Amino acid sequence: MTAPVSATVRLLLVDDDPLVRAGLRLMLGGSPDIEVVGEAADGAEATRLADLHAPDVVLMDLRMPTVDGLAATEALRRRRRPPQVIVLTTFNAEEHVLRALRAGAAGFLLKDTPPAEIVAAVRRVAAGDPVLSPAVTQQLIAHVADSGRDARRDRAARLLDRLNDREREVAVAVGQGRPNAEIAAELFMSVATVKTHVSRILTKLDLNNRVQIALLAHDAGLLDGAG
Repeated sequence: MTAPVSATVRLLLVDDDPLVRAGLRLMLGGSPDIEVVGEAADGAEATRLADLHAPDVVLMDLRMPTVDGLAATEALRRRRRPPQVIVLTTFNAEEHVLRALRAGAAGFLLKDTPPAEIVAAVRRVAAGDPVLSPAVTQQLIAHVADSGRDARRDRAARLLDRLNDREREVAVAVGQGRPNAEIAAELFMSVATVKTHVSRILTKLDLNNRVQIALLAHDAGLLDGAG
């Protein structure tokens, strides 16, 4: 479901502001395990450069001319070997962030995030981990105005009917933002078994990552009143 990651993380920067791109390149290019393989000024150029350079991770601005970051994220994540995508945003764009997460982005960063945290986030998504903490995930979902909730709830319920009881329990725990070790302890299974269940959930529901499992569990109402 994710692109293979080499010892060096291949990173593509996408932002319409050349000063932002220059700052990111300076910040990230100094890390010995991260190679900035290209820079794009909009989503159309991002998809072209992704074909050319096969990045492991794309750091994606949302608001850009021609093709915005949402459309570019959707296009990249539909590929057979998709790169991981981190969206760059501000808190006043929560609805756009939620759409990007539904499209398969591994998480988001604020543009004023400290440099060390941006570097750490790139490494984390390259390893297959989302960059949203449980608290941020819950806060983001809770604060977005969710039009069409009934239709999404019905769709989510139909999808989750594909899961067996154990997989459903794991999906709820993932939706609550619990790490694998905590899920294992709560459900009396090994961490390896939890990982197997998560992989099966992703495959059965045709999802990209744990964030999308959380969003689906939220849409289905499985997190209502969950502690």
